[in-house]
Amino acid sequence: MGVSRIDARFAALKAEGKAAFVAYIMGGDPDLDTSFEVLKGLPAAGADLIELGFPFSDPMAEGPTIQRAAERSLKAGTKIKDIFELVRRFREIDQDTPIILMGYMNPVEQRGYETWASQMAEAGADGVIVVDCPPEEADGLTDALDGQDLALIRLATPTSDEKRLETLVRRTRGFIYYVSVAGVTGVKEADADAIAGPVARVREKGGLPVAVGFGIRTPERAGAVARVADAAVVGSALVDEIKNSLPEKAMIPAKVLEKAEKLAHAVHSAR
Repeated sequence: MGVSRIDARFAALKAEGKAAFVAYIMGGDPDLDTSFEVLKGLPAAGADLIELGFPFSDPMAEGPTIQRAAERSLKAGTKIKDIFELVRRFREIDQDTPIILMGYMNPVEQRGYETWASQMAEAGADGVIVVDCPPEEADGLTDALDGQDLALIRLATPTSDEKRLETLVRRTRGFIYYVSVAGVTGVKEADADAIAGPVARVREKGGLPVAVGFGIRTPERAGAVARVADAAVVGSALVDEIKNSLPEKAMIPAKVLEKAEKLAHAVHSAR
């Protein structure tokens, strides 16, 4: 379904007067089986969309929490083909929840744009966020994704001026990811009052829903963001539950999903 699955989910939530809760986990953290147990439980816990990270050895935009998640995943032997297989397994039990892959350009370049896009489509992913892909150099990847009706979702930041924003929103599909803080993931906190104006500006410029992430760790913060944005993205707070439960690995899915439920409730009841 690709982009249409993303569009349908945002349209349904808008009709209900709700923002979306977007949950991020790193694929293969701490291993593929545990990762899948978390992944398949997220929709019932309230996740409207899922961002599934694919590990890379130099995750430059990530704070320590997600850096360590990538390291755990790589140490466990996770490959890109395993990430696609996680999506494929998920699609056997859930045909409705959009899945957005998130990572870095190197693994995409290694596979080649056409191969990457076709493997995404075959697995059942709907879009991808490639953090270090400049929009000026993205036409080849965008063409390949468009050919499979998949979304390339771009990041806008507090430092994106009008000219830059025009470049960022061009050929973006699904939604726009607004980075609420200057810096890396999971370190600073998003200020809902400070982002309200920029979010409205990005939404108007792009004509798409705006998801806010990079600074949301608590239900209270998620709810505040949900009042001004179309979606709140939470990653580090969920990944922390994985790290904290490593001594009792069997408890990881329950701990992560319990945290996700609290965040989802805060987002869905914010308006």
